[in-house]
Amino acid sequence: MSAAAIKSIGIFVLCLLFCENLSAHNGSVAYAYPVGNIKVDGDLSDWPKNIRTYKIGITPSDTKPKNDADFSGYFQVGYNLANQSLYVAFTITDDDYVEDTSKTVRWDTQDGLEVSLDARHLISGSGVASFMYSNTLRTVNNAFYDAFASKASWDMMEVAMVRHGNTRIYEWRMKLGNELAVGKSIGFDFHVYDKDSDGSFSWSAWGKGEAKYRNPNSLGDIVFLPAGKDLSAITGKITWSSPQDVKLPGLLRLIAVDHPGLWITAAVDSLGNYTVMAPAGKYQLALPDPYYQSADKIYAVEQPVSVNVTGKPGQKVVAPDFRISAAVVPDLIPEKGVLQDFSAATAGRIDHFIETYQQYYGIPGVSLALIKDGKMVYHKVYGVTNTMTGEKVNDNTLFEAASVTKPVFAFAVERLAERGVIDLDRPLYEYLPNKDIEYDDRYKLMTARHVLTHRTGFPNWRWMNKDGKLDLKFTPGTAYNYSGEGFEYLKLVVEKITGKKVEQVLQEEVLGPIGLYHTFFSKNDSLQNVAAYGHIDKIPTPNDLPEKPGMAYSMYTEAGIFTKFMLYLLEQKGLTPATYDSILSRHSDYPASEAHYLDGPAYMGMSLQIRETPFGKTFGHGGNNGDFKCRFEVYKDLKMGYVIFTNSNTSDVLLENMHRFLVEGKKTTP
Repeated sequence: MSAAAIKSIGIFVLCLLFCENLSAHNGSVAYAYPVGNIKVDGDLSDWPKNIRTYKIGITPSDTKPKNDADFSGYFQVGYNLANQSLYVAFTITDDDYVEDTSKTVRWDTQDGLEVSLDARHLISGSGVASFMYSNTLRTVNNAFYDAFASKASWDMMEVAMVRHGNTRIYEWRMKLGNELAVGKSIGFDFHVYDKDSDGSFSWSAWGKGEAKYRNPNSLGDIVFLPAGKDLSAITGKITWSSPQDVKLPGLLRLIAVDHPGLWITAAVDSLGNYTVMAPAGKYQLALPDPYYQSADKIYAVEQPVSVNVTGKPGQKVVAPDFRISAAVVPDLIPEKGVLQDFSAATAGRIDHFIETYQQYYGIPGVSLALIKDGKMVYHKVYGVTNTMTGEKVNDNTLFEAASVTKPVFAFAVERLAERGVIDLDRPLYEYLPNKDIEYDDRYKLMTARHVLTHRTGFPNWRWMNKDGKLDLKFTPGTAYNYSGEGFEYLKLVVEKITGKKVEQVLQEEVLGPIGLYHTFFSKNDSLQNVAAYGHIDKIPTPNDLPEKPGMAYSMYTEAGIFTKFMLYLLEQKGLTPATYDSILSRHSDYPASEAHYLDGPAYMGMSLQIRETPFGKTFGHGGNNGDFKCRFEVYKDLKMGYVIFTNSNTSDVLLENMHRFLVEGKKTTP
């Protein structure tokens, strides 16, 4: 499997499991005081006797501990300024200790502990270094974009683990260097993994939030305090400006006004109340983002006047209410689509719409192009390629096109079919048997036409099956099921019958004739220099470019260039009218699960999504690689359309509203 396919799988799973729109630390706060010379040996007798304990109280896994004997624990923290080290001691009770000594040991095959650390703890965003520890497995996960986390290694860690009956002690020393400073806060959390001999597996943590190994917003806070420093209990309330039956934000930041390295996050209950212990001093109260989303509504939460509170040593202080406007922000969808009367003034409205939705939904970068009267009339890029570096998107920045790759490959196959190189209705196994599915003879009915119309019977991807194996969900040709597997099989068939690599076929059949320059399907030096980074909840993902082309997902391009393909289809070039009639005809109806976001009747043509609208028939396709999402759509009769690429998992609402904003206008409810 290619690196890009693995990346797409990983990002998709991350989105399914972990995309919770967490935008601040998780509300857990610990306080580290100075400790003396501690020897890391699993013997805690050299720790201060009165040091505070923090419960390991969150178990996000589906499997939960049966009782405290099955699993429970706590941890303690301290620091030594002389050697710039954070010390953490974990005490775990576990009546069934499992250690995997095999060569195939993994994080989920045994008991273990994974510590996640955001040492820089920048309020603007920084990265996590995560350390997985057991006797038989030690790994590091580094945030590639962060100056500290990217260089973190086991050289900065010293760990000892000892067992006493059903109790085990993990003692850690973490060398933080200049990131350890009195009065500063850092991000910290962990997962303790519990594998039992009955095969059950669970994991527990200090605070809420998933994907702690990569997501700084899922970590708690540790504050480094001088010896004897008293804390202030700061309590307060988040409220709406008028009564609302709407869920309130669950986290609130306290940002030290006089100490830029100190900020913590307080957990807010369902009634809006919070209490947090903090060092004395003045704090500004803030939510992590200027907009807050609850269900399908967006609220502006920036305060017109700064809300501050001053904590006093050893005292309880009540903060002013943090009031949120109950007014929902406008969706900006006009009664009539703005592209129908395009002008210079329209361009300003388009920019405002895109930039506003970027702010609403935290979308880092966008590439947009519009066509009207059979030509491109507008092309604009917005935002950044990487939220941590702030590098701007430019006209050369390329985005993952994800499944928009499919209609481009389909066009090449259709051209081959018109010349008799491939028969769309001949069983694919006659060209190239597929050993992964040959156990099911029904696959011998599968044709290229079935692939292009998503009627192969394949799952979208085999890894979605519990056993990870390729299978048939139904007899090919009898039903619809969207599938990337079919396109990968057809790719191999095309390479076999042409004797060429698929990228050469694409160059000859699509890129060259249409002029799709600056479009790539696999890793090369040019792509490496211009590819945008994808993002999950505004956190950059590794830029792992595909080693091999995938015809279901791997195209990189940008909006201005891609309009050439859209216009080629609109003008019905390169293929016969009969083929275009087939491409734009109904081949499958969408199931309700896929059609719910579409306005009006829609169905699958030949590798194109077709919609019937009051403005005539449209054709297009969307793409979703998890950290990149995109869409294009062309109004056949109006000769207008749009294409938009984003480097974010949070752009769905923007993509789903493009056709309304540009062409169809505000959706009316019957």
